[in-house]
Amino acid sequence: MTITISQHLLEATDNLIDKEKIRNRSHAIEFILNRFFQPKVKKAVILAGGQGTKLRPYTYEIPKSLLPVKGKPLLEHLINNLKKNNIVDLIICIGYLGKKIKDYFGDGKRFGVNIIYVEETLPLKTGGAILKAQKYINNNPFLVIHGDILTDLNLIDLINFHKYQKTVSTIALTTVDQPKKYGQLKLHGAKLTNFYNQAEIKKVESHLINCGIYVFEPEIFNFFPKNKSVFMLEDVIKNMINQKKVAGFVFEGKWFDVGTPENYEEAIREFDFK
Repeated sequence: MTITISQHLLEATDNLIDKEKIRNRSHAIEFILNRFFQPKVKKAVILAGGQGTKLRPYTYEIPKSLLPVKGKPLLEHLINNLKKNNIVDLIICIGYLGKKIKDYFGDGKRFGVNIIYVEETLPLKTGGAILKAQKYINNNPFLVIHGDILTDLNLIDLINFHKYQKTVSTIALTTVDQPKKYGQLKLHGAKLTNFYNQAEIKKVESHLINCGIYVFEPEIFNFFPKNKSVFMLEDVIKNMINQKKVAGFVFEGKWFDVGTPENYEEAIREFDFK
């Protein structure tokens, strides 16, 4: 294909080339076109209502999503990554010590995003929290992310993958040395075939684990239990996997689940925010 492009646009395109993420000029043009035609994911639901009992005594006075890493709260790093990927309409589900999250982030304008809060008076678990946020979600795909993780996952790659799979849900997956600590999943091609909850497994079934990052179509709410407000998202996912409605996106970047003091220390020591 031959195209004509003005000199200043060509120079701006060449400035994107870093020899790693973008290898050459043709790759840069493809990258720009993909960004322009990417699916319209503008909203993310962030689950930040957990009590962080495994992180005590840190979490007696501060919610775990506000624990600092490299001088900023976990949640601020996550919000910056969402903003970088042009996802700026955020719904943060809060519960335990949620006022401290609201006091820090406010309406989000200071961070270049728009924040709406969904407050739990009683713990709703992950599924119930998303259900309570439904009224703020439009008819476009949306992200769901746990508020206690750190990762360099390229969200645009995840969203584009989801678009081409044409599934109701896509889950980000990675591999770890000790998968027994996490929910494990089995993958056949791009479709998930099994989901083993951490509490259910006595041996390693797979080294692929759930990263706590999802892309959902609005149809996801059709799979939620009827007349039930407290339930786990993982139980919904298991049922959807049985119906072949879930894809798995495997990535090789960095990922930390800051759910224990050991993991928190590792994230502080090893995560690179370049």
